[in-house]
Amino acid sequence: MIIERTVNEFIIRIPFMTSAEKTQDLIDYLRYKELTAVSDAKQSEVDLLAREINKNWWNKNKDQF
Repeated sequence: MIIERTVNEFIIRIPFMTSAEKTQDLIDYLRYKELTAVSDAKQSEVDLLAREINKNWWNKNKDQF
């Protein structure tokens, strides 16, 4: 992996032999870090929201299981 820094950005070069899944995991993680860096949400608020989303999803999909 090669990381270059320019005036306005980082450029990350990943070897072609790296699996698409691993590359996508890295991209997802970097996107997560980018989005949460500007968030004022508390972990307890995030946890509550996640529980609510999971509960709603389960209620909609439980008949499939």
